[in-house]
Amino acid sequence: MARTLGVAVVGFGWMGRVHTQAYARVLHHFPLLGLRPRLVTVAEEVPGRAEEAAAQFGFASTTRDWREVAADPRVEAVSVTAPNFLHREIGVAMAEAGKHLWIEKPVGLGGDDARAVAGAAAEAGVQGTVGFNYRNAPAVEAARELIVSGELGAVTHVRIRLFSDYAAHPEGALTWRYERERGGSGVLGDLASHGADLARHLLGDIAALTADTAIFLPERARPTGATAGHARAAGGALGPVENEDYVSCLLRFASGARGVLEACRVSVGEQNAYGFEVHGTKGAVFWDFRRMNELGVSRGTAYQDQPVSTVYVGPGAGEYGAFQPGAANAMGYDDLKVIECHRFLRSIAEGTPHGATLADAVHSATVLDAMARSAETGAWVTLQR
Repeated sequence: MARTLGVAVVGFGWMGRVHTQAYARVLHHFPLLGLRPRLVTVAEEVPGRAEEAAAQFGFASTTRDWREVAADPRVEAVSVTAPNFLHREIGVAMAEAGKHLWIEKPVGLGGDDARAVAGAAAEAGVQGTVGFNYRNAPAVEAARELIVSGELGAVTHVRIRLFSDYAAHPEGALTWRYERERGGSGVLGDLASHGADLARHLLGDIAALTADTAIFLPERARPTGATAGHARAAGGALGPVENEDYVSCLLRFASGARGVLEACRVSVGEQNAYGFEVHGTKGAVFWDFRRMNELGVSRGTAYQDQPVSTVYVGPGAGEYGAFQPGAANAMGYDDLKVIECHRFLRSIAEGTPHGATLADAVHSATVLDAMARSAETGAWVTLQR
């Protein structure tokens, strides 16, 4: 019989809701997990939002102060889905209180924050899972197997793109996301963090890089009240955008492969255009998040004029079989977070990390810090391994 595990969610914006829904669904897809999450408490400082969460999802209690979660003996595991500037303080406090952590990327405002949370978790002996959800897509796992198996030959180069229009509207509110003190970096921490994780997950360590960044919408209107998601604030007082809208980066991998990573939050006409193209000496593999359950695959011995086939992933790829019985049945974004939830709870049950960990967050943050330094200096930056 599954053991009950008391869980809490800190920060109930969109991502807090996604985590909560994953806890509610996880045993539907992974009935042999061995742990049954129980929604103990939700912390959210916006008045009324925690109470709404409790009414909808059945949290036993609510609070506006996350510190009460750290002190609550009923809570054994915590989802940290608060804004970036709170990741370090909350993450360290929860780890020191002996709570397992499921924390959203980028785990703070930079590498120092990610290392602090990872260090606290290691010292306390708690598990730490990080929200690099795109690596959980069964098609991405199938692509990684193609690469690792050598079916594509030696990887020569990769292109990773993360384009979105969530910040493209000039009336988009000047929320914490656009401030250095609370958001840290801009599209680096938001989208490029996923790109850095995918690059390492697929091709191994990055040895060196050079990057360029830009702010294309330098001013936004300040919101007059609480915001959620990417709200608009037409007519508010204008304030400066302090972090980057766009980044492009050239990568050199330890394997000798080369790469391009590009991310933008103001790409008009692009909605969640995330994906990669990996080329090897014998073949290639292509993935687009908007066609999440399929791959473009080229393999064989033709080299020149070698065709690309569309492959629909099925139950043999990653955790696909926990959701759908046959290939080409669609999975969606929230399913990736259910997989992440399963790996988090499995890590707790077995005492062994599964999925993206705090160590992976440190690696990603180190790459992002190097991108920021390169953009400032115009120079290549070598990463220490």
